[in-house]
Amino acid sequence: MVTPRALATDEIFPASSSSSGARPRTPGRRAELVAYGVPFIANPDLPERFRREAPLNTADFSTLYSGEEKGYTDYPALR
Repeated sequence: MVTPRALATDEIFPASSSSSGARPRTPGRRAELVAYGVPFIANPDLPERFRREAPLNTADFSTLYSGEEKGYTDYPALR
C-alpha cells in the first residue's frame, strides 16, 4: 500500500521553480508558479500594491475562515 503524502512542486515538475509564503524567495531566480493565499485575502488589490510597491494590509487571523463577512470584505483598498 502506498501512503499518501504531500509532494513539493519541484518533485512533480522537476524543471520548474515555484514560490510561496512557505518557501523563501531566491534572489535572481524567476518563479514559474507563485502562490498567494492569506496576502490576497487581506489585500484584494495585491497586484496593484506590488506594482506601486505599496504597503500590505496585515491579515486578521482571528476572522479568517470564520464563515462571516468580517475579514474578507473589510480590508482597506488603495486609493
